[in-house]
Amino acid sequence: MTKSINREILKLAIPSILANITVPLVGMVDIAVAGHLVAEGSAALIGGIAVGTNLFDLLYWNFAFLRAGTGGLTAQAFGRGDYRRCTEMLIRGLIMALQISLVLIAIQWFFLKFAFLFIDCTPQVQTLAESYFKIRIWAAPATLGLMALKGWFIGMQDSLSSMVVDVVVNVVNIAGSIFLAMGIFGWSGLGFDGIASGTVLAQYSGLACALLLLHFRYRGMFNDITVHDLPVILKSTDRKVFAKMNTDLFVRSLCFIAIYIGYTVISAAYGDLMLASASIMMKLLMLFSYFTDGFAYAGEAMSGKYIGAGNREKLNATMRWVFVWSISIALLFIGIYYVAGVPMLRVLSKDEAVIEACRQFLPWLVLMPLLGVIAFTWDDIYVGATATRYIRNTMIWSVAAFFLVWYLGKYILTSHGIATDENCIHMLLTAYFAHLLARSAYQTAIFRKAIVIP
Repeated sequence: MTKSINREILKLAIPSILANITVPLVGMVDIAVAGHLVAEGSAALIGGIAVGTNLFDLLYWNFAFLRAGTGGLTAQAFGRGDYRRCTEMLIRGLIMALQISLVLIAIQWFFLKFAFLFIDCTPQVQTLAESYFKIRIWAAPATLGLMALKGWFIGMQDSLSSMVVDVVVNVVNIAGSIFLAMGIFGWSGLGFDGIASGTVLAQYSGLACALLLLHFRYRGMFNDITVHDLPVILKSTDRKVFAKMNTDLFVRSLCFIAIYIGYTVISAAYGDLMLASASIMMKLLMLFSYFTDGFAYAGEAMSGKYIGAGNREKLNATMRWVFVWSISIALLFIGIYYVAGVPMLRVLSKDEAVIEACRQFLPWLVLMPLLGVIAFTWDDIYVGATATRYIRNTMIWSVAAFFLVWYLGKYILTSHGIATDENCIHMLLTAYFAHLLARSAYQTAIFRKAIVIP
């Protein structure tokens, strides 16, 4: 059984990893393009990208249930062989994605005004972030629709389709951001606005790709679904289960938002240079997660499937071997971060002031794989098990750990007269790692209670 489980893990994980390799490149290319648009003083441009990106995190993380909820319930239905319910999950997710995206476009002005009541940054960074947001918001229907579609592909044990979509999105995003911002064939480009325009182009390209894959690979599953079935699907008893999961996952998303937006807002208070440095560090810290996510997605798909099938033995084997593979990736990245930290910085910016400011934070990179791997892997296994109540509780404890460590640490630094900008960013990173530790400890302590076969 061990060989078959590992073959299945690798079959699901490798396409996801190949796709995920392009994901951090997108964020890095956005920052790198911003960092190279001007010869000097690129910190404000990088800060504009960081704040603008976090504004979308603030929006889209609220709706992460479109991917997680759709994926977990689809995987369990797949394990039971209930393909009708699989199709209903996707239809429900896509309709909800469209409804939400139209609301987001309608309230964009109010959202921006409200967000900058709390985000403390320089006027230049705010202007750049608002410009980025007003362009990229038009990709909302595609972005939220892709959440539901990719979750569904994972639930159907089809990481290949998810990989193709991700690669299309990320390759178009990279090429579009470079060419639209910096120009091509004598055209000077759109400058900073071209970065957001490239993202809009990429999201709709990905949506078109996903719908084509759905048509050619799964159209037989939808043959007996008609327009008249939609009211029944939307009002079925599954709706209550979906709603309960969505509520738990919404709370989880709010906690993520509190941490990641808090990270950006706090770093922005220490000036453009510290904001740029903290943003680059976060990009590098999260690089590792995109590789472990491949095995985490495999854990989500397979745990959901075996829970749906009622197979405890294979469920336990899946969890065990997913962790073995994820920890192996973590050990590899400790070495990569140790050796290649400075070259990674130079890829993201040619501003020597930014690079020099980042150097002192590089030791945090080596710690990231050790503290992050357990949390990232458990997250998706819990999603596959639809143990959303415990996912919610995990993040409540984690956000408490983040802000407790930050405010306590800031008080200690201030009381000892050593609250320099650099020391405060070190304390901010300490708080971020405290939240990872809280996630890992809580999920490990309760997994026998949380992950059950009904």
